[in-house]
Amino acid sequence: MSTAIVQLSDSDIEAFGAELDRIREDVLAERGESDARYIRRLIAVRRGLEAGGRAALAVSLLPPAWAAGTAMLAAARILDNAEIGHSVLHGQWDWMRDPRIHSTTWKWDLLASEAAWQRGHNDNHHVWTNVVGKDRDFGVMILRLSHEQAWRPYHLAQPLYFALLSPFFDWVLAVYELEFDAVREGRKSVGAYLQDTGALLARAARRAAREYVLFPLLSGPSALPCLLGNVSADLIRNVWIQSVIFVGHFHTDVETFTEEQAADETHGDWYVRQLLGTANFEGPPWLHIASGTLSHQIEHHLFPDLPNNRLPQIASRVRALCEKYRLPYTTGSLVGQCVSSWKRIFRYALPTRDPRGGEVRQKQDDARAA
Repeated sequence: MSTAIVQLSDSDIEAFGAELDRIREDVLAERGESDARYIRRLIAVRRGLEAGGRAALAVSLLPPAWAAGTAMLAAARILDNAEIGHSVLHGQWDWMRDPRIHSTTWKWDLLASEAAWQRGHNDNHHVWTNVVGKDRDFGVMILRLSHEQAWRPYHLAQPLYFALLSPFFDWVLAVYELEFDAVREGRKSVGAYLQDTGALLARAARRAAREYVLFPLLSGPSALPCLLGNVSADLIRNVWIQSVIFVGHFHTDVETFTEEQAADETHGDWYVRQLLGTANFEGPPWLHIASGTLSHQIEHHLFPDLPNNRLPQIASRVRALCEKYRLPYTTGSLVGQCVSSWKRIFRYALPTRDPRGGEVRQKQDDARAA
C-alpha cells in the first residue's frame, strides 16, 4: 500500500475527490465556442502542414525542400495522432455535436483501428490504470515494468528491444490492440483474431500504397527522396509518440497496484490511483501541443473527457490540491522524465524484490498460468 494513501483517512480521500469534481464541473460549465475554435483551428493547421509537406517533398531533389517537407509531414502526423486524434477518440469534443469531429466517426492515420484503440485505451487503461492483472499496459507485452510482473530471462534484453521497437511504434500498437492475450485466455475467438488481423493488413496495405507508392510516383524525379521523406516522417512520429507515452506512464516514481488494492474502490480512491499512476513533464506551449497535452498526463487521467486545451489551465489547481492533501505531483523537465522512464526499463530488466517485503511474484503468475 502506498504511503501516500496510508497517510490519508477515508474522509480525506473523499474530500480530495470532491474538490477534483468541482474542478471538472467548472471546466464543463465554461466549455464553449473558444474550445470549439481551438480544435477546428488545430485541424486546419494539421491539414496545412500535410499539404505543405507533400508539396515540398514533390520537389525534394532539393535538400532544403526535403528537410522542410519531412519536418512538416512529421509534425502533421504527430498532431493528427496526439493532440487531435487522441482527444477526439476520447470523446473530448463530442459535446460539439459536429459529426466531423466526433469519437464515433473520427479516422486517424495510425494502423490500429479507432474502435480497437478505444476499447483498449478508454475502456481498459483509463479504468484500471496501473492495476497489474487488469491494465493491459502492464504485463501483456514483452516489457516488464513492475514488481508484480514475473521476471523471465528474456527481460534482460528489454532495453535493447524497447529501443529497436520504438521506430515501429505504430505497428507495435496495432498488434497490441489485436489482443492475442485475449485469444490465449479464451476471451476472444481465433476467428475474430484472424478477422482483425486481416483488417489490419488491409489497412496497412492501403496506407503503404498511398505513402510509399502513389505520392512518390507523383513526385516524378523526386520519387526516391519523397519516399524517404514519408518513411522518415513515420519514424519521427513513432519515436516521439512512444517517448511521450512512456514518460507519462513509466516514470520511476509512478506506482502500480494489485487487484486487491483496487477492489471496492471509491470515487476518491480512483482519483488517488490516477494521480499516483501518472507523471507530467514541463515545457513551453508548443511542447504541450506536440505531446497531445500528455505533458499533463496527471490531469488527463483525472479528467479524460475534458478537452486537452483546458488541462494546462487547471494544472495549478490540481497541484495545489496535492500539496493540501500531501500527495505527490510527479513532474519535471522532459529530458529528466525521459531518463527516469529509461531507468525503470533497465531496473525491471533484472530480477527484483517487492519493496513491500514480498518476493517477485513469479510463482503466483505461474500458478495462474497453470
